[in-house]
Amino acid sequence: MFITSDALQRKRMLGNWSLRLFAALLVLLYVTKADQDSRPNFVLMMVDDLGIGDIGCYGNDTIRTPNIDRLAADGVKLTQHLAAAPLCTPSRTAFMTGRYALRAGLGSTGRVQVILFLAGSGGLPPNETTFAKLLQKQGYTTGIVGKWHLGVNCESRNDHCHHPNNHGFDFFYGLPFTLFKDCKPGAGKGVLVDVQETLWQLSALLALAFLTLLAVRASGLLRISRTLVVFLAVLTLLSVIVWFVPFELLQTWNCIIMRNGEVVEQPMKLETLNTRMMREAEQFMERHRDGPFLLFLSLAHVHTPLFVSEGFAGKSKHGLYGDNVEEVDWMVGRMVETIERLGLSEKTLMYFTSDHGGHIEDGPNGGWNGIYRGGKAMGGWEGGIRVPGIFRWSGRLTPGREVEEPTSLMDVFPTVVKLAGGALPEDRVLDGHDLMPLLEGETSRSEHEFMFHYCGIYLNAVRWHPSDSDSIFKVHFFTPNFSPAGAVGCYDINICLCHGDHVTYHSPPLVFDLSEDPSESRPLSPETEERFAEVLQRVERAVKEHRQTLTPAEKQLTWANIVWKPWLQPCCGSFPFCSCEEPAAAQ
Repeated sequence: MFITSDALQRKRMLGNWSLRLFAALLVLLYVTKADQDSRPNFVLMMVDDLGIGDIGCYGNDTIRTPNIDRLAADGVKLTQHLAAAPLCTPSRTAFMTGRYALRAGLGSTGRVQVILFLAGSGGLPPNETTFAKLLQKQGYTTGIVGKWHLGVNCESRNDHCHHPNNHGFDFFYGLPFTLFKDCKPGAGKGVLVDVQETLWQLSALLALAFLTLLAVRASGLLRISRTLVVFLAVLTLLSVIVWFVPFELLQTWNCIIMRNGEVVEQPMKLETLNTRMMREAEQFMERHRDGPFLLFLSLAHVHTPLFVSEGFAGKSKHGLYGDNVEEVDWMVGRMVETIERLGLSEKTLMYFTSDHGGHIEDGPNGGWNGIYRGGKAMGGWEGGIRVPGIFRWSGRLTPGREVEEPTSLMDVFPTVVKLAGGALPEDRVLDGHDLMPLLEGETSRSEHEFMFHYCGIYLNAVRWHPSDSDSIFKVHFFTPNFSPAGAVGCYDINICLCHGDHVTYHSPPLVFDLSEDPSESRPLSPETEERFAEVLQRVERAVKEHRQTLTPAEKQLTWANIVWKPWLQPCCGSFPFCSCEEPAAAQ
């Protein structure tokens, strides 16, 4: 077959173009692979109820926390890191979604401020987007070990609408609820104690009335119909059931361990809980060492009831609470050690924090918030919301840096999503900001000009960091009423509330400059602060603009949603005979 010179030339040109196209594809694949390889793993560690003053690198010189201190020395320490809410459920909602909790319907209107029953129907709505969901789309394997406390079911025992597996986590092992006093025999009661007492008294009164009526009828003193006796007997029985089943069996209902959707221990054994959690966390990282992965280690410590594993009891100068903190430090050390052993230090961003401030009303069994006023459940006072914040990424973040600018737990959402190569959702308002420019020193200014501090659905205080000043003004619209008089906490009711007679509204609001008065002990006035009127005006305008971004959301913490519903109760075995123990090999 004869081939012309023109055809031969075209063939050569086609071959050259093919080679160039093939080479370009190889380069593109290489760049894409290199870009993917540059994406870090994430290990996020959160303690429950830890006070900022409990850690050595934040000023504590008696509780030993060498591993956490080393984490800070090897990374970046945030000194004005803030929870978006002063209690577990709303704070963790904001952390997971990068949005204030009331946007998801998890702000309370009354005394019920967190999820109280695992068999309630409230929780993190399925339509919320967590950072785990977005990382899954980027090819990450995601896991959570430890506490969840954002609900499980909506309409049936196994629908798992609020469960971690339905919110972007491929793997879950731990407490779908939280650690309450009821989880430790002999530690007392922790859920609606006054309601329990009222129901018990009502049951006792009805039982007494029934027995009295029965005795009178049997003696013939009065003619009493059998219908009345039966009615009172049924009423007494129902009263006892309403009191006894939900509350006296709380250890069985609430204190369980799940592996993904399966209940593996009911009730859980605290003695080996931390050992099992550490094993699961380490095995998760080992399984996915080739990455990329995200692991959220959500510790049960240091929420009451306090418990320690073998080897930690009596070691601290601060009693059982100090023992708990030092065990937390050991667990953090184990996580760092595992990352280093796997050779992942330069490929892993590690983060350490607490979900809110320490519970000061628990006395020696609660946390210390350092110089900051207030504590857990106080959405305005700094002690309720200022928490430790430490980031470590060897080879990327400069060791030993401190960032004094306002930052939020909500900032973790956009930070990890962007580092993973994902896109932030555009169909909803996000309240967090990417922290990497601050962490890497590319900017010295936080993107948070304003921060809104909620207590339930109520706007408790607003922080303003003017762009033309180093001042950080904080405006309190109301403050909790401490009790007894002269106390610095709500000791009479054990935890502060946000509504009604439990708070005092201020007109004009209280104003502090945290840059000069971080303990919030000296309120400003027009005489002491020339910008006083400007602060109030600017905050008022910011609040108005912020409220325009809020859209109605179904309230998750209503009484109807939080009460115990037997048809929603997670159970191993046949309900109501729920009982199982994790095999010894797994412990």
